[in-house]
Amino acid sequence: MNRPLKGKRVAITSGPTRAWIDAVRFISNRSTGALGVAIAEVCLREEAKVTLFHGVESLLPRPHPRLKVVGIETVDDLVRELRRRLPKEGYDVFFHAMAVLDYIPQSERNGKIPSGRKTLTLRLEKTPKVINVIKELSPRTILVGFKLEVGATKGQLAKSAKRLMKSSKADFVLANDLRTVERGRHVGYLLDGESGFRGPFKWKENIARALVEAVKENIRSQPKMLAEKLKFCNASVSRGTHHRERRGHRE
Repeated sequence: MNRPLKGKRVAITSGPTRAWIDAVRFISNRSTGALGVAIAEVCLREEAKVTLFHGVESLLPRPHPRLKVVGIETVDDLVRELRRRLPKEGYDVFFHAMAVLDYIPQSERNGKIPSGRKTLTLRLEKTPKVINVIKELSPRTILVGFKLEVGATKGQLAKSAKRLMKSSKADFVLANDLRTVERGRHVGYLLDGESGFRGPFKWKENIARALVEAVKENIRSQPKMLAEKLKFCNASVSRGTHHRERRGHRE
């Protein structure tokens, strides 16, 4: 059986991130990491070597000899791990499914903020776009990005996915709407730079399989694309040589 992912190094980020307000309070998001687990399980069945970067209290796959798990709490933790691991690990594929906080408190308060106040003002600052770091540090890695919107139409999801693909240089983007995730049926659309906007894919397991199949198609096509590129280069060189020979005869 042809298994393009066999032996490939696959990285997955999954689950929530946190940012501390004080010693006992933090802000986070509602990600469970369930989709990341589904992707990891499909990749393991394809005989890939999987590294899963997971948030606190995120769901995890069952232990497996080809599975490595790395705990992440904050956005800074994630960026630090990626900058340390991406250049040396040489991941072939990267699924960035983690729900990274877009805004975090400007500073963490020492101790516990007294609970007697009637109001509390919390200033937030923008976090760096973590997905942009991946291709910057590992340009040849096949990158799958994820875009979550709320109350978006299919057309709006497509536009949002295209913006993310352009800014992050992702090879694929999975776009979905929170409403379907909340209802338990999870519907996703896959933006492929070659084939357009595919879907809908329903349920996390089917979405995971669709993503992995798209990546496998990409891997299978790489030798063919390289051969066509070499053929084009050789043809260009041949035309240039022939043109110079004709010029030489005329002179």
